[in-house]
Amino acid sequence: MSVNVFPSEVASPATLPASIRASGALRLVVAHTDSGSAAEDIAESGPLRVRFPRIRRERLEAILINTAGGIVGGDRLAFQVETREDASLSITSQAAEKIYRSNGLTSRISVSLKAEAGSELFWLPQETILFDRARVEREIEADVSSDGSLSICEAVVFGRDAMGEKVERGLLRDRWKVRRDGKLIFADALTLDGDIKTTLNRRAAMNGKIAMATLICVSRDAAAKLDAVRDALTGEGIEAGASTFEGMLVARILAEDSISLRAAVLSALEAAGTPPPRAYSL
Repeated sequence: MSVNVFPSEVASPATLPASIRASGALRLVVAHTDSGSAAEDIAESGPLRVRFPRIRRERLEAILINTAGGIVGGDRLAFQVETREDASLSITSQAAEKIYRSNGLTSRISVSLKAEAGSELFWLPQETILFDRARVEREIEADVSSDGSLSICEAVVFGRDAMGEKVERGLLRDRWKVRRDGKLIFADALTLDGDIKTTLNRRAAMNGKIAMATLICVSRDAAAKLDAVRDALTGEGIEAGASTFEGMLVARILAEDSISLRAAVLSALEAAGTPPPRAYSL
């Protein structure tokens, strides 16, 4: 007989040994070559891996893999991704990342992105699914050249509603900072702590919806994509808005379920001129 047990559910935080907490780091640097964009430097540790299932001359596609199968309390993951001058990279994840229930320890995820002059960097992981009483802090720091392009899309789903899983309590702390040539042009912070369900049900918050996404596009022509992105963000069960400032486009999307959210995200990405990798599809 066997049973699946997650470390965050079997002992108090003080008694959990460090050996069963995942600690991983991934560094990926992509450069432009005569044959197209290619990985110049890869460093992997812990459960984090990157693979390249499909190579295009004009853009390299990469898939992030977490071999741990999810994130539990106390895990620490760090991603560092850079595109050198004139390189192009689109990166997503193998599957939706799951943040499992914690009995007190907080998981931490850090993402560092850099797009040099003339390069394109598209950070487009699949959804993050939070389980009830999950605890996670995430920080995204990005720097893009005034001659480069950067797109970031992160989606969060609170529970797998189709399986009857509801999120009642937990912690989600999400902080983003985007700089152009070192100058801060965007900063955003979200904290949901304790009674998450009540907060999500508030009309001024998510009005009962369980899925959300933020899309940021920084490029010279970002403002010109505004009308197309707004037109794309329509559909039953969707609430969304988009605006432009400081040479960037920002869209917020709320949805009743993960399928509706993904459809809206895909439409917005296409409208913004950011074709998603093959792995990120309906």
